[in-house]
Amino acid sequence: MANVLRHLPELEGMELGYIQGLMKNMDEDQASLFAQVYRARRKDSQMILILTLLGFFGFAGLHRFILGQIGLGILYILTIGLCFIGTIVDLVNYKSLAYEYNIKVAHETMNMLNASYPGDVTKTSV
Repeated sequence: MANVLRHLPELEGMELGYIQGLMKNMDEDQASLFAQVYRARRKDSQMILILTLLGFFGFAGLHRFILGQIGLGILYILTIGLCFIGTIVDLVNYKSLAYEYNIKVAHETMNMLNASYPGDVTKTSV
């Protein structure tokens, strides 16, 4: 069983618990590989907060582009953050936006690991 905090000390809250559940059946090598890929692809909630705040200064939607939501990013640019209402809602929900994106990245990383280690213990039902 891999120690999540040893591999990913920056995680906290719900994300930590979720990733801990994903990594519970991994050995140290698999956990290290997972941590490297996941750390490179995950988004920090503080970065999402900063990009959302930039929406009030004429750069609405940058956070949506970073989260891979290109359509919403374009919509926010064209509507000035849906007249700032969408930007305010995203400002309140920035942690959940980052969490949802990071969970998606965790699943993609697990699928990559499952392809690398076929039939191994990294297969988890989530």
